Amino acid sequence: MKQLLLDIQPPATPSFQNFVVGGNAEALYSLNLALNAESAIRFIYIWGEAGSGKSHLITACKMANAHAICIDDVQLLDDAAQIDLFNTYNQIRDNNADQNNPARALIVSGNAAPTHMGLREDLATRLAWGLTYQLQPLSDEEKALALLSHAHARGMRLPTEVIDYCLRYLRRDLPTLIATINALDEWSLTTKKPVTVPMLRQLLQFSINP
Repeated sequence: MKQLLLDIQPPATPSFQNFVVGGNAEALYSLNLALNAESAIRFIYIWGEAGSGKSHLITACKMANAHAICIDDVQLLDDAAQIDLFNTYNQIRDNNADQNNPARALIVSGNAAPTHMGLREDLATRLAWGLTYQLQPLSDEEKALALLSHAHARGMRLPTEVIDYCLRYLRRDLPTLIATINALDEWSLTTKKPVTVPMLRQLLQFSINP
């Protein structure tokens, strides 16, 4: 039980199915079109603040299409890697994919718009040529609904006051919130006690001072 409480980790591999869409329906729709080769869309750049879902979607794209080239946190690439990415963009654009390089989609994420990250100018220009989406973070109401839906899927009763406490005092990214709810559910099942705010406080205190 101690390890359960100390090692709170997101439980599921990111996928399109467990991505909470919020205000990002158009971006998700375009990603699916590109990955399924159902349109001429082949280049998509997504960006947004921490916790907006960029890395989640990049991982989901990799899972959905092994031939797609998916690059997360492009702002961290060194000069050589940026040149490689520039060349890859040009190869896909010129329809040079072959059996050894069958990629038909290039999905890239970053922490800002393409021309605002200090990238090589030629690469930034290429990234801006494709579809660009700024991911919108979930509102508190959307996060609350996502937590309720997750709890329902686990067969867990999650009081509103517990959700309110999580949104007020915990890190606000959805993976952390869901991981905390999972730990609460496990503890509730083990102790055979209902989930309450005092139980959540005890969980958090135990995690800090085991």
